[in-house]
Amino acid sequence: EADSVTEADRRRFLRTLGEACGRAGWQVHAYCLMGNHFHLVLETPQPTLVAGMKWFLGTYTQRFNARHGMRGHLFAGRYKSLLVDGSDDMYLRVVCDYVHLNPARAGLLGAEGRLEDYAWSSFPEYLKAPKERVEWLRVDRLLGEMGIRGDDAEGRREFGGAMAARCGVQGNADEELWKGIRRGWKLGAENFVERLAGMGVGMAGDTAIHSREAVEETMEEKAREIARGFLEGRGMGLEDLRKLKKGHPEKIALARELRGKTTMTMAWIAEELNAGVPQTLWRALWESREKSDNTRD
Repeated sequence: EADSVTEADRRRFLRTLGEACGRAGWQVHAYCLMGNHFHLVLETPQPTLVAGMKWFLGTYTQRFNARHGMRGHLFAGRYKSLLVDGSDDMYLRVVCDYVHLNPARAGLLGAEGRLEDYAWSSFPEYLKAPKERVEWLRVDRLLGEMGIRGDDAEGRREFGGAMAARCGVQGNADEELWKGIRRGWKLGAENFVERLAGMGVGMAGDTAIHSREAVEETMEEKAREIARGFLEGRGMGLEDLRKLKKGHPEKIALARELRGKTTMTMAWIAEELNAGVPQTLWRALWESREKSDNTRD
């Protein structure tokens, strides 16, 4: 029973991660779920790390607690983030290898176990055909860094063989870089700190591109773009929508779409759409969903 609960929780974790990718525009290059922690290699084309992680960890905690009848925090403190030098794909390979080889280093594979037998890592996903793989995992950059030309059967076999050969190898050539992953706040070339300083990144790794202001600005832009597309399809403008009554079906429909595709708060959505107080909008969304479920029944 304990094993099945653990597997259900981990599947829910990955589904929630996929939702977070859609909301925050993340690109996942690697992941691995361990016994009491997880590793993610994320690329954030927009500065949505803070808002995305807040939604992801908060939402998963709510779902975990609801499933187990628990309350309170699930994760201990703030997540640790490591900036990886994107100017040279070598560093992406190093950090992805660190994540993918984690089960082997932790002794979770057993004497005869293979790396692909560990189900809670992105490594077995890399070995699947694109149509069978989770859609939010990006594999092309890591394969390219390893000199693998295509995401085809031959390329996947080559990738699998190269990683299998590294399992259990002592004195790995990347071990010194791995120490930096475990202890530091950045991984990159010698001039990486200088380049980070030019981007507004301090020595403590507190970066301008992940600052609260930048995150909120980016997510608002995405939310307003979604709203524009929604309204254009109905031949309306935002001011036209705002003049409708607070519980109008169009407002409820747009609010549901914004909640599903962004990390904006219900307070922001309610104010933007002139849809009343957040609690009223929450109730309207809930009632609308219940009606939809009853109609399908």
